[in-house]
Amino acid sequence: MSQSEKRPIVIGVTGGSGSGKTSVSRSILKALPSHSILLFEQDSYYRDQSHLVFEKRLDTNYDHPLAFDNDLLIEQLQKLIRYESIDKPVYDYEEHTRSQEVIHQEPKEVIILEGILILEDERLRELMDIKVYVDTEDDIRIIRRIKRDMEERGRTLTSIIDQYLSVVKPMHQQFIEPTKKYADIIVPEGGKNQVAIDLLTTKVRSILENK
Repeated sequence: MSQSEKRPIVIGVTGGSGSGKTSVSRSILKALPSHSILLFEQDSYYRDQSHLVFEKRLDTNYDHPLAFDNDLLIEQLQKLIRYESIDKPVYDYEEHTRSQEVIHQEPKEVIILEGILILEDERLRELMDIKVYVDTEDDIRIIRRIKRDMEERGRTLTSIIDQYLSVVKPMHQQFIEPTKKYADIIVPEGGKNQVAIDLLTTKVRSILENK
C-alpha cells in the first residue's frame, strides 16, 4: 500500500456516559481542519441480536463490555490503519439489534475512536497512539443524560433515573472508571477544557509533522 509508511494516528477518547467525549472529539476535529479525520464510534459495534426475540433484546446491558463486538471493531480498525476501506455496521436502537444497513468508510490520516469502553480491551489499547479519558463529575453526567434522553429519545425522568441507578452507575464504577489508569491524558470538564484540547491537538500536529 502506498501510504503504509504513514500509519494513521489513532486517538482513543473515552469516559462515562455524558462526560463530554463527543465534545472533545469534535474539538479535535475543528482544531485540525487541514487534515483528514475520521470519527469512529464504538457504539456502532454493539453485538447483533437478531437471533433473540425482541423481549430478550430489551434486557441488553449496553454499558457492559460483553455488549460490544470488539472482534469486528478491531478487525475493521486494523483495516483502516492499513488504509483499506470498510463497511461499518449500523445499530438499530428501536429494534435493539444490528441493522441490515452498513456505512462505507474510507480511511483517513487521523482516526478518533470514541466510546465508553474502548480502553477496557487491551487489544484496542495497543492500536492507539494517544489515549484520552474525559473525567466529569457524576452529577454533571446524570444531568446531561437526563436532558439528552428526555429531549432526543422521549424518555421519562423516572425511567432515566431507574436505568442510571440500576445499570449505568454500577457499570461505570466497575468497568469504565478503572480504565482511567490506561489514559495518557485525563481531561477534566470535557470539551470546555480548552487548555487540554490545545495541548492534545498540538501533540497530534507534532506526530503528523514527523511522520
